Amino acid sequence: MKINKVLILLSVFMLLSFTTWHKYYLSVTQVNYIQSKEALQITSRIFIDDLEQALRKNYDKSVTLTGINQPEAGDVLIEKYLNQKFTLKVNNNPTTYHFIGKEYDGDIVRCYLEVENVKNIKTLHISNTILFDVYKEQQNIIKTKINGKQKSKVLTTSNRSFVLNFN
Repeated sequence: MKINKVLILLSVFMLLSFTTWHKYYLSVTQVNYIQSKEALQITSRIFIDDLEQALRKNYDKSVTLTGINQPEAGDVLIEKYLNQKFTLKVNNNPTTYHFIGKEYDGDIVRCYLEVENVKNIKTLHISNTILFDVYKEQQNIIKTKINGKQKSKVLTTSNRSFVLNFN
């Protein structure tokens, strides 16, 4: 009798999940401070199709990020987009980061960024509006590991930035 109830509940759940399916719009960015290198190393994971949609909306309607015909201009557009949508301030000073490159992993693109010459961090201000211009449901998860402390924050269209203090 218990098995029948479990099967019925699973069947109902599966049917409901198909009728209420919703795509999640999410990116995850990891920010690590490597004190020995005096650098912030950043990895941002974004769904390829979502990033492609943003690049098409903002720059080039025909851009393709994967496949044989991927234009070399794709990296330039990704870097331009990230520079506009992801900003950092270290100790209240705006920083510039270098776009190291990208790699694909299934349906995700990993973008690698680095801020050099960071001697210490007392405060870190992070603003991440990646894909907010494309999807109002977008959420950007920020995970940090700085001075041995791990902190996380979820940014949305109504909460686009935050400040971490390490005093």
